[in-house]
Amino acid sequence: MTIETHPLEPFLPQDASILFLGSFPPPRARWSMDFFYPNFNNDFWRVMGLVHFGDAQHFVNPAGKRFDYEAVVDFCRAAGLAFFDTASQVRRLKDNASDAFLEVLQPTDVGALLARLPRCRTIVTTGGKASEELAALLRRNSASTVDSEFPNSPVIPGSTGNLPDTPVSIPAPGTSVDVSAWGRTLRWWRMPSTSRAYPLALTAKAAAYARLWP
Repeated sequence: MTIETHPLEPFLPQDASILFLGSFPPPRARWSMDFFYPNFNNDFWRVMGLVHFGDAQHFVNPAGKRFDYEAVVDFCRAAGLAFFDTASQVRRLKDNASDAFLEVLQPTDVGALLARLPRCRTIVTTGGKASEELAALLRRNSASTVDSEFPNSPVIPGSTGNLPDTPVSIPAPGTSVDVSAWGRTLRWWRMPSTSRAYPLALTAKAAAYARLWP
């Protein structure tokens, strides 16, 4: 099984206030553009189109089954959105895009990403695998936590230092917790996967993501 190193550079506009973290890009054969969430069958950019423009097709290139790279990048810069993934190096246990068959060999240094994003106070994980990986990173880097905005969602118990066994619970999809890590207080949102394999309607996914922009 081939070891894959992340094929994209982090997208980190200096003024970005939100950092989106997925798991790892799909095999390049499934890409429709050289940017994050490139699979045309993944609905991330349709969700963004619904949330910000009321149109799921806003970022779809009318000339073919691909996303409009220039429109996507221009939007992300204007909206202050940064992107990377929680894994920098992986091995696929099966030749597909499923997170279930990704073995993470090298987690991403999220602290290094944040060091390049001085205004970022919000991290969004876009699915279960990304959330599990971020939770593992937080176990090693959390300084303290505060209560969730949503009283019925799991919270991250407080810790007293950078202990490798600090317990971390993952927020329920569509909810958030506040954490103190990498030298700043952050709001961590866990969002539902935009993969079509995730059993939730597109409009319901968009409603969850819309919480990022109250």
